[in-house]
Amino acid sequence: MPRLLHLDSSARTQSHTRELGARFAARWREARPDGDYVYRDLARQPAPVIGEAWTSICDTLLAEQITDPADYPCAVRTPAEREAWAIAEPLLNELLEADVVLVGAPMYNFGIPAALKAWIDQVTFPRMSLTGTSFVVVGARGGSYAEGAPRAPYEYQESYLRDFIAGHFGIDDVQFLTTELVNALVDPLLSDLLGTHRASRTAALAEVDALAERVSTP
Repeated sequence: MPRLLHLDSSARTQSHTRELGARFAARWREARPDGDYVYRDLARQPAPVIGEAWTSICDTLLAEQITDPADYPCAVRTPAEREAWAIAEPLLNELLEADVVLVGAPMYNFGIPAALKAWIDQVTFPRMSLTGTSFVVVGARGGSYAEGAPRAPYEYQESYLRDFIAGHFGIDDVQFLTTELVNALVDPLLSDLLGTHRASRTAALAEVDALAERVSTP
C-alpha cells in the first residue's frame, strides 16, 4: 500500500506553496484510492530545534557504526537523549514509512523556512539512506530565480534541498515545481511582471497534475 507524506512549511494559511501541495496530494490520492496519506503542518506544529542530546545520539551512532534506523534506539541512553528521541522518533518513522514525500517549501530570504530546516535536522542521522523514496518539492518565490534570471545566483532554496536530498539520503528522484514572481501581486514595482507570474502559476499547476499521475503509477 503506497504512502504519501505531505509536509507544509509556509507561514501563510493561504499560499501558492500550499496550493501546489494540496493539488498534488489531491491528485495523488485520486490516483491511489488504496494509498495512505499522512499530513504534517510544520508551520502550525513546528518541530523543535535540535539540542545537545540529539547530537550525542548522533555521536553514538557514528562511534558504534549503527546505520539501521531500527537500531537507532540502542544509541539512546540518557534521560536527556530519551527526551530528544521522543521528539525525533515519530517524525523519523513518518519519513521512513513514506513511499513519496511531498515537501511544501516556499523561498524565504533566499532559502527555506526555518520550520522546514528544523524538521530536516530532527529526521537526519548519520549515513542514512532513503533509496527507493520519491521526493516532490513544491514552492513559490517572490521573484524569479530560474536559470538565467538576474537573481539566479542567490537561489538557495531548490539548490539546497536538491543537494541535501541527493547528497545525504542518496536520492536522485527529486522533482521541483515552483510558482515564480508571486510578489507581482502586491509590489507595484513588479506589476509589469504580473502576466509572467500568472503563466508560471498555470504551468506549475499543470505540472503538478501530470507529476502526481506519474508518481502514482508503478
